[in-house]
Amino acid sequence: GRLEAVTQQMGYHPQYLDSFLKTQHYLMHMDGPLPFDCRHYIAIMAAARHQCRYLVNLHVLQFLRAGGDPQWLRGLEFIPPKLRNLNEINKILAHRPWLITKEHIEKLLKISEWSWSLAELVHAVVLLAHCHALASFVFGCGCEQDEGPGGRGSLKPLSLGNQCFCEATAGNSCSQELLRINRKRSLDSCMELDSLRERMQRIHVETEGRDEMRLLQQDREEGEGQGAEVGVQGGTEPDLSVGLSPFADTDGEVTGATNLACYMQDPDFGYQDFARRDEDQTQVFRVQDYSWEDHGFSLVNRLYSDIGHLLDEKFRMVDGLQSSAMAKRQGCEPSVFKRGIWNYIHCMFGIRYDDYDYAEVNQLLERMLKVYIKTVTCYPEKTNSEMFDRFWKQFKHSEKVHVNLLILEARMQAELLYALQAITQYMI
Repeated sequence: GRLEAVTQQMGYHPQYLDSFLKTQHYLMHMDGPLPFDCRHYIAIMAAARHQCRYLVNLHVLQFLRAGGDPQWLRGLEFIPPKLRNLNEINKILAHRPWLITKEHIEKLLKISEWSWSLAELVHAVVLLAHCHALASFVFGCGCEQDEGPGGRGSLKPLSLGNQCFCEATAGNSCSQELLRINRKRSLDSCMELDSLRERMQRIHVETEGRDEMRLLQQDREEGEGQGAEVGVQGGTEPDLSVGLSPFADTDGEVTGATNLACYMQDPDFGYQDFARRDEDQTQVFRVQDYSWEDHGFSLVNRLYSDIGHLLDEKFRMVDGLQSSAMAKRQGCEPSVFKRGIWNYIHCMFGIRYDDYDYAEVNQLLERMLKVYIKTVTCYPEKTNSEMFDRFWKQFKHSEKVHVNLLILEARMQAELLYALQAITQYMI
């Protein structure tokens, strides 16, 4: 569909939305190292790691619109080896980014028929991190549950246009006025989408014996019971042991995307708690040694022109969003509250700040909020619509969206830090 639920939710914070749309448009539609069809296929691969059919469906249509080979939609066995070689870092960045090493980078860049250039790899890494983090936002705000017939979404609608968010900033900057104007789709646009749907249906009938609707509509899987969470710990470390929310959907199911398996390998590979080993501090990523501001920004901007400025603006924009109401309820300053959320997310990925007292995390963040943040950050596909409705009932919808924006940006920066550090080590 053309109505973009992601845009609706981010519309509660229009300044951030403007920054997000500019970055999204630049990654997907402006000049860059990667061909346009490959960009959308990489997005499909990234979204599939979290079974995010919402993003997969969107980028399948965009992939075909960009002239992509329909055969690629049959799965990874039908794509060029160069793209297929991204599987490993896609898997690692999505679930355990601390495992990425310069050897992974070297393997992709080594001289061969299917080697990547540094510029291409940086573009791909940014796309992967962007789509992994966006999948967290999609699940966290209920966009995935809202998708398709029978969806159980709990989204609160805004009066936005029917434009696809990939195209909302084409040619100019997105304004709040533009975002809030209802526009009908043109006849040409309708015909174009109808043509794409017919094309996809023909592809799947010929190659897999099923029509396009099997791709666009996912069967629901029964949710697996989750273990009980551990209570909040004291001390100087934040409690990272909270697990999945005990909340279940009213029908006892979670959204599944079983037929997205063709877009990924090793589907059982998932997030594991970052090991805290006092005797082996080499595994901890210390921001004092490698930071976005001092290292990552300059590297990514040098190899993929201007993307560093767009990403930096987005990081700064989410940090500057007003959160006085949320902080007041917690009895602290807005900057303290937001830093607690940001550092808690980074801590789950093994990233530590030497100048931060992590005991503050347990004081600032209620246990149920921590459950929500960890689920949406580490295994967003396990999020259900009731989690969004029931966490922090006293908070406004826009405040919950704000928390999800913090999750999106903190997670994306964490993945980029690990990937860019590995690229830097390879270059050195």
